[in-house]
Amino acid sequence: MSSTHASPALASEVDRDIVIRLTDITKRFPGIVANDAISLDVRRGEVHCLLGENGAGKSTLISILAGLQQPDEGSIEMNGVPTVLSSPAVSIAQGIGVVYQHSALIPTLTVLENLMLSDESNFWLDKTSAAARLAELSELLGAEIDPHMLAGDLGLGQQQQVEIAKAMWKGSEVLILDEPTSMLTPQAIDSLVESVNRLKAEGLAVIFISHKLHEAYAIGDAVTILRAGYVAGRIAPEEMHAMTEEQAKDRILEAMFGSNPETISAEQAEAAGAAEVERRGSVAADAQTVLEIAGLTTTSESGEVAISDVSLAIRAGEILGIAGIDGHGQRHLAETIAGQRTPASGSVSLDGTDVTKYKVKARQNLGVRYVTDDRLHEGIVGNLSVALNLVLKKIGESPFWRLGRMDRDAVMREADDQIAEYEIRTPSKHTRAGTLSGGNIQKILLARELSHDPRVVIFHKPTYGLDLKTVYRVRETVRDFARQGGAVLLISTDLDELAELSDRVAVVSNGRIIGEVVNDGDHVTERIGEMMVGMKTTAHSNSPEDSEQEHV
Repeated sequence: MSSTHASPALASEVDRDIVIRLTDITKRFPGIVANDAISLDVRRGEVHCLLGENGAGKSTLISILAGLQQPDEGSIEMNGVPTVLSSPAVSIAQGIGVVYQHSALIPTLTVLENLMLSDESNFWLDKTSAAARLAELSELLGAEIDPHMLAGDLGLGQQQQVEIAKAMWKGSEVLILDEPTSMLTPQAIDSLVESVNRLKAEGLAVIFISHKLHEAYAIGDAVTILRAGYVAGRIAPEEMHAMTEEQAKDRILEAMFGSNPETISAEQAEAAGAAEVERRGSVAADAQTVLEIAGLTTTSESGEVAISDVSLAIRAGEILGIAGIDGHGQRHLAETIAGQRTPASGSVSLDGTDVTKYKVKARQNLGVRYVTDDRLHEGIVGNLSVALNLVLKKIGESPFWRLGRMDRDAVMREADDQIAEYEIRTPSKHTRAGTLSGGNIQKILLARELSHDPRVVIFHKPTYGLDLKTVYRVRETVRDFARQGGAVLLISTDLDELAELSDRVAVVSNGRIIGEVVNDGDHVTERIGEMMVGMKTTAHSNSPEDSEQEHV
């Protein structure tokens, strides 16, 4: 991949390797130029990393390559032939396979049926052979994928893993991976990199979209950085291979933010994954235990993984992370603590009081809060205003309701305060919440759940799918709550996030806690990943001092 198109004298030699050539691609939407004269060459046998903040134009460009959007100006060539990618079917026929960050699986079909359906040339594939292929890909990804489970019953991370398998299944000429590692363990990422390298050796071109700069350096042969819709910087293969990781990061950061690397803010650097992780101070040994669960067990429904005999404790000021492949009981754990799900056995205690039989409202009044991962469907009522969503869990309560009627002035004052404090970008507090971006919807959830004296907050994948700046803001919010003495249960499939924020990390597998890692800064993600893939087993304890004791 090159930073500019080849000169006429060398064109015939160089162009043989170019699978896709974009020339001056421009796409406009009302009030914005999403892609501004973007030119790009994608070559066989190379990984081209596409970087940029949210809104930089990456998604629009990928939509054009996938046949979902048509450019207003510019041209596309496939293998030197002018091409119009007029539909997704045309794009697929041209050999372009896309793995989106959000799943496109058919929820009413099984995993195996989705994968077989994706192979249009061989629909009646033998199921035994297909299951064997899926098992091979599952092992490669470090994922446990049940071929007979309905896609709609999979967790978000599991869905993304199946999407990666589906794209690899097709053998496309160009593979576009949109944030493919966001749900994977370090070991599975290594496997994915190995797989991509084998595909490169076979001549496949890969477009790799990521916000993690170390990934771009580790896997990329070339880099293109977008900012505000235009190409802000490029690194050609010969430059990339000659650079140190630090040199590459500086070059990318300068292009992303338009600043000298030495003047880039901590917020920008951390959002791009290029900052030193701030070590949290240790939690006092005599800190009060805020949340304690003992022997918690739930009942499985609709193929979900229930939790079994789970015990843990969180002290004031502590962040306890929960790691594990998505769908291994994390939702049951969160909902049972929040009071949304009744346990089959076990207990939940808050500040020494047994609240196992308390309903959601009673637990909320005692300070138990839950920031769900399903922010659009469970977190808000999309048709209600931003203002009403901010007091959604205070309906009927003072000071927002008096004598059975809403106190409009009190609700509007609350909305004004929360919108300002959490920097919720909305045209108005009267705007329907469902029309806001994912990041601003998440800010609504944070504002609502962290107001009115919370004691313990369960954050379930709080930064999934958010832009870099909002990710930084959400993580700072989690830190601040813990600094003020709050207890945090942080459920995440992003191991870097868990290592950055948590004091301890418990690993869950098949509904059971199989081990715990104290975050001492020493190869934390690798140690968590080893547990997740069964390379190491530890005895679980509520006490951080007893963590990581191997079974004998």
